Amino acid sequence: MKALRYSLILISALFYSTFCLAQNSTEVATEQATGMRADGKIYVVIAIVLTILFILIAYLAIVDRKISRLEKENK
Repeated sequence: MKALRYSLILISALFYSTFCLAQNSTEVATEQATGMRADGKIYVVIAIVLTILFILIAYLAIVDRKISRLEKENK
């Protein structure tokens, strides 16, 4: 019960600090995105993010197969 209370306090403190530090920077964000789209750099960013995501999913699939094989061998 004590651990649950401490974890709830920690999570609420993290969310509280996030809301306190939030800034209204929509103008800056849209300017940056527009600039990146105009330069064609946004496609590079998207390609890198998708590559990393694909590698992560492939790695998880390989690890899952290995764990499944080890579980079958132990039974």
